Amino acid sequence: MPEPSMTSTMKAMVTTGHGGYEKLEYRNVPMPQLNQGEVLLQVLAAGINNTDINTRLGWYGTSSNANETQQDAPLGWNGATPFPLIQGADCCGRVLACASDVAGIALGSRVLVRSCMRVAGFDSSQTRWLGTDMQGAFAQFVKVPATEVFAVNSNWTDAQLATIPCAYGTAENMLQRVNVKPGERVLVTGASGGVGSAAVQLAKRRGANVVALTTRAKQAQLRELGAHEVLCREDDCWSTFSVESVDVVVDNVAGPGFGNLLKVLKRGGRYVSSGAIAGPEVALDMRDLYLKDITLSGCTAWGEPVFTNLIGYIERNEIVPLLAATYALQSMAAAQQQFLLKQHIGNLVLFP
Repeated sequence: MPEPSMTSTMKAMVTTGHGGYEKLEYRNVPMPQLNQGEVLLQVLAAGINNTDINTRLGWYGTSSNANETQQDAPLGWNGATPFPLIQGADCCGRVLACASDVAGIALGSRVLVRSCMRVAGFDSSQTRWLGTDMQGAFAQFVKVPATEVFAVNSNWTDAQLATIPCAYGTAENMLQRVNVKPGERVLVTGASGGVGSAAVQLAKRRGANVVALTTRAKQAQLRELGAHEVLCREDDCWSTFSVESVDVVVDNVAGPGFGNLLKVLKRGGRYVSSGAIAGPEVALDMRDLYLKDITLSGCTAWGEPVFTNLIGYIERNEIVPLLAATYALQSMAAAQQQFLLKQHIGNLVLFP
């Protein structure tokens, strides 16, 4: 790879608008130019997430059908998506250059980038996401605010580190938001996905008794990951639960199964979500909500300790990376097609 000072362009996968795989173009783009407070990273590896696909499809608009989005609907998390866009929220990189006002960051250090940036401070829920609101990691180089890079001292590979930021940050944020405690029974839906498998590990790390809901083909792997109970969604799994037997539900699935999740929660139980892969529209029986004093929490903005917690877990080997497969950046369409089959556990990663 050429030194950034020796070239004016780099290779990147550019998303040109809402649509199918034809909106992904692998091409030369200008090298990032540093502003004050920024650092330049060589991207070593970049993970794939549901967000990349959802943003391209316009799923975050006000319509529940990505193919029927309204012309005036905000089609990104924070308004209109800034196309053309280099996506990629998961970045493992190496520091190549720092703006003149940046101190304390060692050139050459291997870092992870915090995907969720709190642009107005941690007392505000305003966010800016790498690869959604700003140019991301599906490129040879990326520039990011210096406040969002975290050096990591670990023997994990670049690809393994790239599985962490978005999925594990989202999962850790959810568990922190609802204050999961030792001994609590925690149900994780979609437990084989990137966020779900992270939540299984992170909840177990907190001393919870984890119930993982997954497909039959992935049950053994979830047990190996540390789930205390593994239930198969192809079976009548809800008959397994006693009414009011779960303290916390961690749910990124939503869809038609949402009502059952509230019924199995105990009085005073907590439900937390940061996604809706089975569908954003759900049926809510308000009696389950208010008669049982249930707390519903939506999670997008990460709390301040979340990412530093993750760096510590990695460096102390308290979690393990779940790397399902790697692809070259120019093969991202194929990687996303594989991702959508949902046959893997963990994360898929791209090499630029």
